[in-house]
Order: sequence, then C-alpha cells, then structure tokens
Amino acid sequence: MGDAPRKPLIAVVGPTASGKSDLALRLALAFDGEIIGADSRQVYRHMDAGTAKPSREERARVPHWLIDVVEPNGDFSLAQYLELAHAALDGIRRRGRVPFLVGGTGQYVWALIEGWQVPRVPPDREMRRSLGERAEREGVDALYRELLAVDWAAAARIDPRNVRRVVRALEVRYLTGEAISSRAAKLQPDFEPLILAIDRPRDELYRRIDDRVDQMLESGLVEEVRSLLERGYGADLPPMSGIGYRQVCAYLRGEMTLTEVAAKMKTETHRLARMQRTWFRRDDPRVHWLDASAGDPYDEAAAIVEPALHRGGAGHG
Repeated sequence: MGDAPRKPLIAVVGPTASGKSDLALRLALAFDGEIIGADSRQVYRHMDAGTAKPSREERARVPHWLIDVVEPNGDFSLAQYLELAHAALDGIRRRGRVPFLVGGTGQYVWALIEGWQVPRVPPDREMRRSLGERAEREGVDALYRELLAVDWAAAARIDPRNVRRVVRALEVRYLTGEAISSRAAKLQPDFEPLILAIDRPRDELYRRIDDRVDQMLESGLVEEVRSLLERGYGADLPPMSGIGYRQVCAYLRGEMTLTEVAAKMKTETHRLARMQRTWFRRDDPRVHWLDASAGDPYDEAAAIVEPALHRGGAGHG
C-alpha cells in the first residue's frame, strides 16, 4: 500500500492590494476553512488601519490566526511565526477544517511551505542598538553591503531598504558565527501545498494601492498612530517604521503635510508590491497564477481548490 495522501494547505498569495484576502475569505467560506495569516505587520496588536487587517465581521465569519499576537514593542521573529503557524495548522486539521495560508510576506509563506527549520536566536539588544545606530550614521546601504559579504544568500532575500531585517540577519550572523541562511534547514512538511497567486496588471494594482492608502487615512490611521504614541509605543519601534506609520509620525511632528503623507505612502507601497513580486515569480511551477485582469478570479480559484481537496481527502461544506 502506498503512503496516504498528505492533507492540503491552500496558500493565497501575491502583492499587497491584489485582492488575496477577499478571495481567501470567500474560498474559506465555501470550503469550510480557517485562515492563517502570513503578514509581518498584522501580527501586531493595536495596528489595524495601517495594516489592512480583516475586519471584526470578517474574522467572525471565518476564524483567522496569526493576527494580533504581539504588542508593538514586543520581539517577533521568523522562528516564532513558524511555531505559531504550525500550532494553528494543527488545530485547524484537528477540527477537520481546511487551512488557508494568506498573505504577502514571502519569507513567512515560503518558510512554512518549504518546511524551514529556523532555530530561535534570542535578540541581543545591545548589538541590535549598535547596528541600528550604524544604519543611521552610515546608511542602511553600508550594512547591506556588509551582509552581502558575510551571508549573500540571506541578503538576496532581503529588501536592501528594510533596516530591521538587514540588522537581524547581521545580528544572527555575529551572535552565532553562522549565516542565517545556513541555519534555515528544510524538512518536507506533512501537508501538500496548493499555491494560488492573483495576477493584476501593474497599473490596476497601483490604482488599488492608491485607493487603499486613501481609505487607510479616511478610516483613522492618523488617530491610530497618535493613540499608539500616547500609549508609549515610540516612533523608533520596528513596526512603527512600517509604511504609513513612519509617515504619519512625521506628520504628527510637523515634518510632513497629509498630502505628502498620502503621496509617500503610495510611492513606497508601489515599491513594496514590486518587491513582493520577487517572492512569487511567474516562472515558479508551484504557483497557480489567477488572471484577475478580466474580472473576479473566484471561479477559477475554486475550480483548482476543489479537486485538490478531494485528492487530499479533506472534507468541505
């Protein structure tokens, strides 16, 4: 007798504002699913308007995991993400439901799907502070060049402008004497991944991003950032350096107008979307690309998901 088929994990991925969260919600409703987030900003509590978190109503309709798991001043690593994601995955399967992995943080998506074994390396706050000061003094480009020299494989996966991730990779390298990339061994997971990615023309994606930025500001992003600062969450915290939060902090200091905030948020989110595309490549045979240029991709997605669930022996409503 052959091995039993592995249970499926349905991943819905793609750049920000592509429509993946809405599509995943509808698929989860149709196929008796629960959603595991793969978004490095939605893990932080009290940061809602600027991270496009699912609404309370959406979370009431479908359980969501890996959202609101840490305070903005808490440490959160890839190893912690994987630990929590595997726990959520196990719970979903025990309940006989279908797990959907949803998000645009490519490192989180591939780490779970490819079975990365990432040991926990506790943060060294003194080293982190020292590297952060160097980034301010010398520029993040200098630290990124240093990372290229000591761990080029990790550098290739990191946006050179992402100070936090460049600093973390160097921190792990100097604390352990090993490259962070060499520590991430892989072990075949006990699920069968099915990866769906939404494809939209660049102009359309940028319009959707711009509309989302306007909505974030209209729905209270400024008030959210002001409240975070009043609670004692400083503007120097890593999540407060994210797109939107950084610009609104500058606005509250009188350094930018709201018009400038909106324009900068749109430009930086366009750049983020281009970076996200490097994680989910058109030529990757593992990825089923859904063409959203002609309309709603739901029917195409559902036609791919249903037979995969039957093959994996998963039940659905």
